[in-house]
Amino acid sequence: MATITLYGWPPSTYTRTARMYCVEKGVDHVLEPIDMGTDAHKALHPFSKIPIMQHGDFRLCETPAIGRYIDESFEGPALQPADPKARAVMTQWMTMLEDYLYGTMVRGVVLPRIVYPMQGKDPDEALIAASMPKVTYQLSVLNDGLAGSAYLAGEAPSLADWLVEPVITYLRNTPDAGAAVNGAVHVAAWHDRMMARPSFAATMPPPPGQKAAE
Repeated sequence: MATITLYGWPPSTYTRTARMYCVEKGVDHVLEPIDMGTDAHKALHPFSKIPIMQHGDFRLCETPAIGRYIDESFEGPALQPADPKARAVMTQWMTMLEDYLYGTMVRGVVLPRIVYPMQGKDPDEALIAASMPKVTYQLSVLNDGLAGSAYLAGEAPSLADWLVEPVITYLRNTPDAGAAVNGAVHVAAWHDRMMARPSFAATMPPPPGQKAAE
């Protein structure tokens, strides 16, 4: 029986991050699908977002909180730096992802380029074009942050790396931003290191119509 239940959608970057936390920590988990926006969903999350974690009678939402809980509640490799400065840098990157990078990279490029066509809609070329200069700048900020270390908060991956990685995975696979990601040499090298970790393959979203691995 799984230790943790995660409610979410496999292709979601945040859902994948929460699953990566479990894999990296060595915590058994099961991913349960959820009907987005339903009353049942709102009963689990007051704002109908994903993922949601259930551990026994304890329920928790918001991916950074889930990551900290998993790291601090179970035995296994540390997912956060011990040094307070490095931990603060980790938190800084997590906040930057949520406040700046996600809106531009995902909502500005990934959704209109990848998701809209899957829904039968035309790509929003105007939105993509308006977003790309911001994406290029944000990649330069990430690149500078990775110039002096292997990972975002030092020489070992942390909660921040697994939060950012799924976003860069999608972004790198778009025709609009792929070259920009590869051109940010430190980001590209970091992403290659992240893809080589077992948690990357273990949480790969399945093809449409197939159930995610548990």
